[in-house]
Amino acid sequence: MTDEANRETAAEAEPRSAEEIRANIDETREQLGDTVEALAAKTDVKARASDKIDVAKENVTQLKEDVVSKARDATPESAAAGVQQVSATVQERPTPFAAAGAFAAGLIIGWLLGRS
Repeated sequence: MTDEANRETAAEAEPRSAEEIRANIDETREQLGDTVEALAAKTDVKARASDKIDVAKENVTQLKEDVVSKARDATPESAAAGVQQVSATVQERPTPFAAAGAFAAGLIIGWLLGRS
C-alpha cells in the first residue's frame, strides 16, 4: 500500500485516542532509530573492515591449529625428536647457521637480480 492509501484508510477508520497515537509515534520512533543504526553501521567502513579482519584472523588461527594438529599426528616421534635436536643445536651455536642463512639469502637475491 502507498502512503496515500494508508491515509485514506486511516481517515475512514474510527478516530484513534491520544494514547494510541502516542503509542504509534513511539513505535515509529523506535523503528526509525533502528533504521538509522543500521545505516550508520553500513556506512562505517572502518568498523566493517575491522570486523572482516577479525573474522579473517579467527579463520587463519583455526586453520593454523588444524594444520599443526594434523602435522603432529602425522609426524613420527623420531622426526619430532630430530627437529628438537636441530633447534637446540641452533640455539647453542647460532653463528654457523646465521652464516649459512646469509649465504642462502645472498644466493637467492643474486639469482633474482640476475633474472631482471
